Amino acid sequence: MKVRLAYGEDGLDIEVPDDAATVVAPVHHDAAPDQMAALRAALRDPVAGPPLRERVRKGQTVAISACDGTRPQPRHLMIPAILEELDGVIDPSDVTILVATGTHRGNTEAELRAMFGDRVVESVRIVNHDARDRSTLTYLGTYGADVPVWLNTEWVRADVRITTGFVEPHFFAGFSGGPKLVAPGLAALETVLTLHDAARIGHPSATWGVIEGNPVHDDVRAIAAGTGVTFALDVILNRDKDIVAAFGGDILAMHAAATSAARAVAMREVDAPFDVVVTTNSGYPLDQNLYQAVKGMSAAYQVVKPGGVIVCAAECRDGFPDHGSYREVLASAPSPRALLEEIAARPHTVPDQWQVQIQARVQDGARVIMHTGYLGDDDLAAAHLEQTADVSATVAEALAAAGPGARVCVLPEGPQTIPYLAARA
Repeated sequence: MKVRLAYGEDGLDIEVPDDAATVVAPVHHDAAPDQMAALRAALRDPVAGPPLRERVRKGQTVAISACDGTRPQPRHLMIPAILEELDGVIDPSDVTILVATGTHRGNTEAELRAMFGDRVVESVRIVNHDARDRSTLTYLGTYGADVPVWLNTEWVRADVRITTGFVEPHFFAGFSGGPKLVAPGLAALETVLTLHDAARIGHPSATWGVIEGNPVHDDVRAIAAGTGVTFALDVILNRDKDIVAAFGGDILAMHAAATSAARAVAMREVDAPFDVVVTTNSGYPLDQNLYQAVKGMSAAYQVVKPGGVIVCAAECRDGFPDHGSYREVLASAPSPRALLEEIAARPHTVPDQWQVQIQARVQDGARVIMHTGYLGDDDLAAAHLEQTADVSATVAEALAAAGPGARVCVLPEGPQTIPYLAARA
């Protein structure tokens, strides 16, 4: 059986045995017939609360939060739809788009043009959020379970605050979109480190598709509700990154409706764990680095047998990446088990610890083999990972080693569809 994996921009074809393979892929949904019309409808007929245009007044300042370049948000459609809706009420000079980088690097001008389109870049001010620049942040107190909250000052001072995002299962926050566009998206490093500390990340409910009772999402939700969002706009995408549905309105009610719809199309039950799981990180731009590829590993971990094999195909054109402490922390211990023990013993969270903790948990329970185009064998070995140049051959070898009746699960779109065991439902 030939399966095409989402890998980089061009994809990667592999062969797996027909009689031993299960492919878990997103249920395909056609794009909305008119994607801009779907966005306008969400702005004018929201899930909860009045339409966007009724929430703004002349002379007000507007801040719009949008995903950074590691996310396939259709910013080039969502932002123009909002600007059109505000036309005649809000002057473009009073609008600021804040790229919700969280702790990621800022996007370059070329990246911003690719993300938003030339027209938006040339007509509206765009600012990369910087979680490490205290001069751009405002302290707002503690929210949720004692989370100290600093948020981007331009967001805090704006009269109108609009979040824009897309909703898909998230490996420890439950689902993306909605309140995550406030925190961690526009939060200070200290706030993010608290939200992603070892205790929260290690909680059994901090996982794919769980929101209520998830300590990470409970606090994220509390921050967005407590600090104030004027209007929220989220979309659900198909595998072609086209808009299937759009949701607007009061942030918590809107996000609840969007996550309910996303859960129905993005999670799939399987009857038993697999000896081998092949996964991706959904291709470009999501597989730009190893840091993001942990999501694909985590999706595979949900259904791999203890001690089984995970093969993760992620291009990693941006390396680990080089910025941040991810590579340093990964290489700081001699094994994944030692990493987990070190993290548990630390009194305070350190940058990138949450990705490291999840990656170490996966590697402690399964052998993880990468296929990348930009990381060398030595680079991966330092992160306790292996590399393969031939995914098909590696799968065949792993199945043979597992013995008669061995099975492989393929997640060609990685975390776009999350498998889960019937026993864990």
